Amino acid sequence: MKLLIIFNPKAAYGRSVKKLEHIKSRFAGLGIDAKFLPTGHPGHGKELVAGMDLAAFDGLVAAGGDGTLFEVLNGLYSHPKADRIPVGLIPIGTGNAFARELDLEPDAWQEAVDLLHRGQTRLIDVVEVKAADLGFYYLNTLHMGFSVTAGLVAQKLKFFGRAAYTMATLWQVLNKRSYPLVMEIDGAVVRSDNVFVTISNSRYTGTHFLIAPGASIDDGLLDVTLLQDLSRRRLLRLFPTIYSGRHVGFEEVSVQQAKHIRILSPPGMLLGPDGEFAGKSPVDISCLQRDLAIFC
Repeated sequence: MKLLIIFNPKAAYGRSVKKLEHIKSRFAGLGIDAKFLPTGHPGHGKELVAGMDLAAFDGLVAAGGDGTLFEVLNGLYSHPKADRIPVGLIPIGTGNAFARELDLEPDAWQEAVDLLHRGQTRLIDVVEVKAADLGFYYLNTLHMGFSVTAGLVAQKLKFFGRAAYTMATLWQVLNKRSYPLVMEIDGAVVRSDNVFVTISNSRYTGTHFLIAPGASIDDGLLDVTLLQDLSRRRLLRLFPTIYSGRHVGFEEVSVQQAKHIRILSPPGMLLGPDGEFAGKSPVDISCLQRDLAIFC
């Protein structure tokens, strides 16, 4: 087996690089020919994969977090469908939501390498996005509204480490705002005043938030979660329940499943796919059923 590994040395605030030699040794011990390419700047993972001849490899692996996987996926999807190869994951980043779908715990790199060695694959859904200013693909969740703004604030607080997002979220609760949303869900028009909208392929976001407990990565459907406007006190009560998925029981939360979603307004809203920031509304979102082979 020959694998191309896109390795993010800055994943988990730089802690991933300390594991590199151990990961290489485990691959060698299993007789796997692994070619490692480190990323050097945001978007580099996509560039590396897009520029490679993938025919020489049996699989493509993202070693990092959900952001690294996002880049690898988009690099892979710049190739013709016939040239795409199976994708794997070594979860050594800060956010490892997709690893949960493979029953891999965060930082379980040894188990991830063993999973790759088994060589088993399955077909999963991929989400295609056509935004106002660009197109891309994702595997986990697309956010708009509250979560995206909190993520931008968290970037400014990154010196707090893992506590940055929690602090940013509390700040956003205090500065809560809603947006007049107009969208089409499988052709049905929805109008509501929302704090956030998420469109999920997988169950988790940011490793620990069970944002879409009913989602499945191979059912051909996306889970649309809408949080309608509510008081700050009510939002503070709701937020901790996202860890367990109990937020879907709040009357302000609605969940629908669909194959195709269009967000028509408000225009110019920043999108947050898989913990990244890419594209602005209006946006067209489609589920590509069982379009990607993934090591499982």
